Amino acid sequence: MKVVALVSGGKDSCYVMMKCIQYGHEIVALANLLPVDDSVDELDSYMYQTVGHQIIVSYAECMNVPLFRRRIRGSSRHQKLSYQMTPDDEVEDLFVLLSEVKRQIPSITAVSSGAIASDYQRLRVESICSRLGLVSLAFLWKQDQTLLLQEMIANGIKAILVKVAAIGLDPSKHLGKDLAFMEPYLLKLKELYGSNVCGEGGEYETLTLDCPLFTNARIVLDEFQVVLHSPDSIAPVGVLHPTTFHLEKKDSNSLEEKEPGLVFEVQGDGPNTPESTHQRDNRAVDVVEHTRNGVHLSKTGKENTFSICCWLEGSSESSTGLKEDLESVLKETESQLLKQGFNWQNVLYIHLYISDMSEFAAANETYVKFITHEKCPFGVPSRSTIELPLVEAGLGKAYVEVLVANDQSKRILHVQSISSWAPSCIGPYSQATLHKGVLHMAGQLGLDPPTMNLRNEGAVAELNQALTNIKPVLYVEEDSETEDETRQEQLCEGDYGCWGYKPEEWHQDCVQKRVVDGKICVTVLSISTEVMKKLHEPKEEQQLERVTRFCVHLLNKTLYEYSFSWNDTTSLRIHFSTSLGVSVKRLFNVFETAFKELNEMSPEGIVGDSKEPTFNLVPVLGAGNSSASLDNIITCELFSRRS
Repeated sequence: MKVVALVSGGKDSCYVMMKCIQYGHEIVALANLLPVDDSVDELDSYMYQTVGHQIIVSYAECMNVPLFRRRIRGSSRHQKLSYQMTPDDEVEDLFVLLSEVKRQIPSITAVSSGAIASDYQRLRVESICSRLGLVSLAFLWKQDQTLLLQEMIANGIKAILVKVAAIGLDPSKHLGKDLAFMEPYLLKLKELYGSNVCGEGGEYETLTLDCPLFTNARIVLDEFQVVLHSPDSIAPVGVLHPTTFHLEKKDSNSLEEKEPGLVFEVQGDGPNTPESTHQRDNRAVDVVEHTRNGVHLSKTGKENTFSICCWLEGSSESSTGLKEDLESVLKETESQLLKQGFNWQNVLYIHLYISDMSEFAAANETYVKFITHEKCPFGVPSRSTIELPLVEAGLGKAYVEVLVANDQSKRILHVQSISSWAPSCIGPYSQATLHKGVLHMAGQLGLDPPTMNLRNEGAVAELNQALTNIKPVLYVEEDSETEDETRQEQLCEGDYGCWGYKPEEWHQDCVQKRVVDGKICVTVLSISTEVMKKLHEPKEEQQLERVTRFCVHLLNKTLYEYSFSWNDTTSLRIHFSTSLGVSVKRLFNVFETAFKELNEMSPEGIVGDSKEPTFNLVPVLGAGNSSASLDNIITCELFSRRS
């Protein structure tokens, strides 16, 4: 990609340019923001480093790349973590600056920034990139700071300290010192005080005077002044004010060959009203007016966290295309959320099922008309997108399942930048959503994070990369396992004779379950062709009823063993193989009948006086307990949680 690099003069913004080159990108322009007054070294900015800005003008000559500069007129008006367009905010100066760069160089498709640990800065750069249709490149994001500092120095970053503001750093001693010279001392401060060795906590700032990208010349600082901002005895604050400097040529012709007019001053005002937001919302409203017959809905009965599913009933001939089908199910889902007193910001997770993954881009285009950052100020939901045989099952070309919470306590991880840390989102969703102790992970591919290319060594390599990308951790209290086992011993003597089933050893082979801290119960029930034979149903036409009753029986038994009830159900997903040769309508009816029968037979307190548990059917080409054995015809996933 052709990249415009955001440069503050610091080591990070210069080194990320080197990483861009390493990953095959091309730096075609530089962009910098500076104070209105040249004599001012530092602004009270949450966003920009400006110390040393007097020297940045030389970067254009050093790299022979055009430099676009804008004076910062705004201030930090919108100080919440997630940024929304705010008139007169300093972030809007960046929008104006990059808009002009894009206008003059239309081939630019990406923006690089040196963000390492600041979500505040990263999210604002990503917000601007999103508005301008650009890709954010942040290859230093979440890298180990000790290793990163060593890597920068080893790869030729020549930088000096231009600001210090931490215990152990003295303006009179350390300003102007070379970064390589300071490295051992910075590591010592980390050991003594827990300081950030790359200065991510504001401990220090740097100015790059030379690096491998400076092919024409290096910067030589001749004279400077030390300006003391705070004489604090523990952590004094001071900055370096450059007074004179010159360029030292790297070869005899380098400076003479530079093109005239490499530096551009960007004027103009920022946007005063969020026009793009209004336009996006209007488009969503237009879509909501679209109506469609044959929409089917289901909703679990749990009140604080529940799921809503929406799919199209009827033959595949009624489908007019993925966009139209997805608009229909999203419209109906949005309508149901509003009827329940919720909206998209209450959604934790979305399962998006489509009939053809080659239409992924079209699905995203439709999806963002409904689920937007403006509608989800606490963060867009996490999502998985899966190709399923929907058309073969007569379910149209799109199917949606959403997990909803009745509060706003969720926390999200939403990184849009391409980095070396983890894959960026390839759609309008968050990588992970944390809600009440449960981490809902977005779907993962075996993508190499910095290149965003699939691993090409085969399926095993892709799987290993996908698992490396997410690294989820589940914490369980030490005594929870003992409590669960004790509870199971106390309860498994109960009567599970519904429909005449008596406990047999092979029954448990069908069930995988995990209870966490006595509060969460996850059950996976697998019915293979071999299990169907063991059920001994002589009448073929009644075999499906026998299987569904057996599924409901085992699910109910598992809940009862661990003192859960159907009222605790957050979601029940029933995957069925299309090889079963049964219509969705028939399968839905037999499961619905089985639950009604269970409700009639169950003692008070198991199902109680609530409605029958709600489920959704998901067609699959095959399922199994291993890649070598895909002979499951029905797989049930039950997630239950006590309030």
